[in-house]
Amino acid sequence: MIKNIEDMEKIRKIRAYAILAKGDTPKRVDEETFIIPSQHNPNIKYRVIHKQEWKCDCPDFKYRKVKCKHIQAVEMWLHLRQCLINDDVLELKDEIGYIRCNYCNSTNVVKDGIRKNKYGEKQRYKCKDCGKRFVLDPIKGHKANGKLIALSMDLYFKGLSLRKIADTIYQFYGIRIHHNTVRRWINTVMGRIKEYVDKKEPKLLGDVWHVDEQMIKTKKDEWIWCWNVMDRKTRFILANNITTSREIQDARELFKKAKEVANGKPKYVYTDGLQAYIRAFKKEFGDRQHSVIHVRNVGIRKERNNNIIERYHGTVRERDKVMRALDKIDTAKEMMEYWRIYYNYIRPHSALDGDTPAFKAGICVGIGRNRWMDLIERAGY
Repeated sequence: MIKNIEDMEKIRKIRAYAILAKGDTPKRVDEETFIIPSQHNPNIKYRVIHKQEWKCDCPDFKYRKVKCKHIQAVEMWLHLRQCLINDDVLELKDEIGYIRCNYCNSTNVVKDGIRKNKYGEKQRYKCKDCGKRFVLDPIKGHKANGKLIALSMDLYFKGLSLRKIADTIYQFYGIRIHHNTVRRWINTVMGRIKEYVDKKEPKLLGDVWHVDEQMIKTKKDEWIWCWNVMDRKTRFILANNITTSREIQDARELFKKAKEVANGKPKYVYTDGLQAYIRAFKKEFGDRQHSVIHVRNVGIRKERNNNIIERYHGTVRERDKVMRALDKIDTAKEMMEYWRIYYNYIRPHSALDGDTPAFKAGICVGIGRNRWMDLIERAGY
């Protein structure tokens, strides 16, 4: 939940950047008037006027009298435009993706040719302060371009196999790579991203958690169980757990993870009629005040149901079918943890007006048009 005015201002600034990142730049009517589209509906346009002070005809400014995201987007656009007019020096600010030297953190940077290899071209820069040259790529230590790696990751989580990703890259970019190279990219980058997002604390807007489990097959013809906890309001996956059984201890471990991530408890926990849930709930949430209510035996057609998390499991199953079973339980744990990150931070949700669960939970990472690149940069790869 957004707690104060500073949080609101931060959210508006991030949404202003998201407007520009989509390519919706302001249209200048005259020296004082700009037209800018809405963040979620480009057919709705707002008029921003700057005379002695800023004004906008959007509801946020009209009723709250605050500097709305449309005004901030125009300010960012004007500043960026002025920076590009002044020489070739990129005096850019970090908060809207501006360039800094990798060595001395200076903004006194100019373009300095192109570096080429078999994976493509990379723009090279030179710092006028320290004199060093560098390539602006968030993914260090790889010959491949960061966007090519991010594209491979996106195709993988959208359902393509490793071999199909390698074939797609060859068809469209003429670059031959081995499918195991794609696997290494995913494991390396997602490992760093996981370290970063695990430090983030979601601000949950709801007080209802949906809990359920699904079966996943391994190549040894063994079935394992994937447990998940989802917050209803934000659709944020709080925790998952991979086990070979459905015992009380397995459910307790899942609840412990969810409480740790949420840093608190909900008011309601929805589960099916599995006995392990009943005993585990009493151990983890039970108290004399009955502060948390366990809603059991939920069904698809009942008024109280678990359809939200069942739909999530359907999304997981779409990816699981392509893989035709996972190698072993360790692979399943790794895969489902990476999938949770993808679902929370990358995948837009139609029920959230195209936003991600992380954004609705107040975690402002993975924003803009290319969510992968933004998340990779913030992870400090």
